[in-house]
Amino acid sequence: MPGGKSPGPQVKDKDQYEALRDKGYSKEKSARIANSKGAEKRGGKAGKYEERTKADLYKEAQKVGIEGRSKMTKAELAKALRTN
Repeated sequence: MPGGKSPGPQVKDKDQYEALRDKGYSKEKSARIANSKGAEKRGGKAGKYEERTKADLYKEAQKVGIEGRSKMTKAELAKALRTN
């Protein structure tokens, strides 16, 4: 692997993981995408964040470990989820 460090055995698609890391994605998000089957290609399945409730966004933010989520507005949660 370029960079000298393998992402580990838990990552299914190591090439995709490395490509996402090179684009600036976090380790966690890169691994999540690389481990899902075609998730990056499918897209649009969850719906727009603006169409979801603040409670739904909060639960999603909790799943992915966004810090400070309890003090965020709905718009801030949506932005944090997009950029995580």
